[in-house]
Amino acid sequence: MDASPLHIVIYPWFAMGHLTPYLHLSNKLAQRGHKISFIIPKRTQTKLQHLNLHPHLITFVPITVPQVDGLPHDAETTADVPFSLFTLIATAMDRTEKDIKLLLKELKPQIVFFDFQYWLPNLTKSLGIKCVQYFIIYPLALAYLGAGPRQSIGKGLTEDELAKPPPGFPDSSIKLHAHELKFLSDTRKLEFGSGVFFYDRLAIGTNLADAIGFKGCREIDGPYADYIESFYKKPVLLSGPLLPEPPNSTLEKKWVEWLGKFEVGSVIYCAYGSESPLKQSEFQDLLLGLELTGFPFLAALKPPGEFESIEKALPEGFKERVQGRGVAYGGWVQQQLILGHPSVGCFITHCGSASITEALVSECQLVLLPRLGADHIMNARMMSRKLKVGVEVEKGEEDGLFTKENVCKAVKIVMDDGSELGREVKANHTKLRNFLLSNNLEFSCLDNFCQKLQELP
Repeated sequence: MDASPLHIVIYPWFAMGHLTPYLHLSNKLAQRGHKISFIIPKRTQTKLQHLNLHPHLITFVPITVPQVDGLPHDAETTADVPFSLFTLIATAMDRTEKDIKLLLKELKPQIVFFDFQYWLPNLTKSLGIKCVQYFIIYPLALAYLGAGPRQSIGKGLTEDELAKPPPGFPDSSIKLHAHELKFLSDTRKLEFGSGVFFYDRLAIGTNLADAIGFKGCREIDGPYADYIESFYKKPVLLSGPLLPEPPNSTLEKKWVEWLGKFEVGSVIYCAYGSESPLKQSEFQDLLLGLELTGFPFLAALKPPGEFESIEKALPEGFKERVQGRGVAYGGWVQQQLILGHPSVGCFITHCGSASITEALVSECQLVLLPRLGADHIMNARMMSRKLKVGVEVEKGEEDGLFTKENVCKAVKIVMDDGSELGREVKANHTKLRNFLLSNNLEFSCLDNFCQKLQELP
């Protein structure tokens, strides 16, 4: 425990994919004796209560999400609305500013952690409180896409500008495809709540915060963290890889029974994130690719937007053909427990940071199929090119589409002992897994992180 425990307020973006990792971080800080006030939308707190491992030190502070025209009355997080309404969730979050000011006056913390609330640094400064913009992603994405000349507020970037790494960027292995460059250029012009561009929302916060924090460790992420620090001239803190705590629940009986029918390491598990469903053509090609592998599989997917259920969106005759060996499931699954099941040998992931971490500490082989999210793209490139711990599914250079054959090919590479590339990624994955799980890694990262928090100027 640190000599002088801090009182830290944590205010994440209203998305389960942010609230959950922020709570993991809170658990690790509370373990060190720090007191956490965790600001959370009122009805959402019940969804996260079970993940609070230190209720004597982590207090949920419920807030009411303000009404915004066009937002369903009971919507609190992005999980409650389609992607097209995420921008209204951001507007609602921005309208909490007055309430947050009153709360901070009452709570009197030393530090506030935030991510998308670009207005928060000015508020904390007026109250004499330090603030840290903490990203739940690895530093690579911000280093490539946000630092250097790329971060100028209100500045669009062309595909040609994005194709070249910023000056002094410490890694030559990162290459982006034409469809990714188009997507990244287009998102520069994406309005995301209160008339603010998405990238400006992040860049204003980064410019004004007292420090910038990331998930990650020096051994892997050090060069990117140093690059960001040299550009922003402020401390960059790495919290460690935020490894998931061992689950205190057991796998649902239906999955134990179903997975138990198959040989060790033979099942493919495919999950595609909780927020943005695939288009119908991608959804069908992914499932047909799984069928083509010949392996048993469990695909946890949301149905494409225009379908109300998975069953209605399945390719014709698919259900009958894969009967007994393949399941397409539309509900929530216990991902960490499924990845830990002995029968599961391969994980096809959309490359969200939390899923990547869970994958790296599992023994499953990694197949990377990033969605169009800046951090997903960067995570996929880092895992396939830099660390070489997984195989990326090939996509069309211009259109970004994948085929069932390409899905099957990537799976076969990692599942086939005869493949040289498969053997290489397997060996690299084992080495990285052992490193991440080594006794002292997370402990020393957190030590350093807490020390830097204490020393904030």
